[in-house]
Amino acid sequence: MKICHIITRLIVGGAQENTLLTCEGLHDRGHEVLLLAGGETGPEGSLWDRAESYGYRVQRIPSMVRRIHPVGEFKSLRELRAVMQDFQPDIVHTHSSKAGILGRYAARSVRDVKVVHTIHGMSFNRTQPWLVRQAYRFLEKWAGRFTDKIVCVADAMTSQAVETGLARPEKFITIYSGMQVDLFTPNPEKRKSARRQWRVEPDQVVVGTVARLFRNKGYEQLVPAMAAAVRRDDRLRFVWIGNGAQRTQYVGQIQALGVADRVFLTGLVLPSQVSDWMQGFDILVHASQWEGLARALPQSLLLEVPVISFDNDGAPEVVVDHQTGLLVPLNDIEQLTEAILKLARDPAQRHQMGSAGRQKCLEMFDHRRMVDQIESLYERLAGGS
Repeated sequence: MKICHIITRLIVGGAQENTLLTCEGLHDRGHEVLLLAGGETGPEGSLWDRAESYGYRVQRIPSMVRRIHPVGEFKSLRELRAVMQDFQPDIVHTHSSKAGILGRYAARSVRDVKVVHTIHGMSFNRTQPWLVRQAYRFLEKWAGRFTDKIVCVADAMTSQAVETGLARPEKFITIYSGMQVDLFTPNPEKRKSARRQWRVEPDQVVVGTVARLFRNKGYEQLVPAMAAAVRRDDRLRFVWIGNGAQRTQYVGQIQALGVADRVFLTGLVLPSQVSDWMQGFDILVHASQWEGLARALPQSLLLEVPVISFDNDGAPEVVVDHQTGLLVPLNDIEQLTEAILKLARDPAQRHQMGSAGRQKCLEMFDHRRMVDQIESLYERLAGGS
């Protein structure tokens, strides 16, 4: 099949890694793959080198940027249409909100094409002003009218999309976001190496976070919880994996609270290196305000590291409370603090939860399974043309 994937940006992020793994897997199976993306990057890092070196066709759409710009959107639409009419794909598969809306509309210019869209995280969510939410809801519902299938990375995303009337329930399918599970295998030597770099003593407990240093990723809740937990358990140390636009702001906050000497910031880390750093964790904390299903959760559990997460969106599908980790009510800083202290003081429970989590995630998040399911979906759609 001729398959065109479209995404707004190729920054280091979960939706982008998912898209590249899908393109790579489909290319390896003999399909003709074209990836279209805006050229914009940021402090999160870029995945352009990886995309351009694999062997399938990749093309930049310079006018497609994250910021809303009406003139730019019309230019992007024209560019997308021109590329699609030349490529004549059997399947157009879009990702992210802007590329999802523009790409699906542009696909209408191709005869007999089947259109798929993946919801990695809802484009409208509880963190946005009411008017912005309504605008995105209207656009997503409109684009859903000419979408043949909508893939969600968690059942929670399907439920939210159906409840808000984006499309009929039968248009949705859940396909968990795959990853290279072999990279996330517990390794005692890598664990020791990571902890040496952080200057962590054997009896100290490392609480890790893997998220962009950006608004709504939960640092506003995590920082005060860290400070409160350290006052009650001096063994706690914290490691933040990632970079982002709010780094300076968050560093200022941990300095003001007097816990900067307990926090190690790795800065930008390539996806292929994330597992080496995570090996040193004892606990992962994920405090994001909204997310489809954060890849850091199964990645941590694959390394047998239990997870503490806010109970929202797709997190409960992986973090089974008191089995693979602990769930905390959204934005409850006091309970987040208590959860950190509880697991920090119970190594036996951490081991039990981590082992159960690895068994749960090994097959569930294997990227080869994801590509199998996506390829099968394409074949069903193409076969029904």
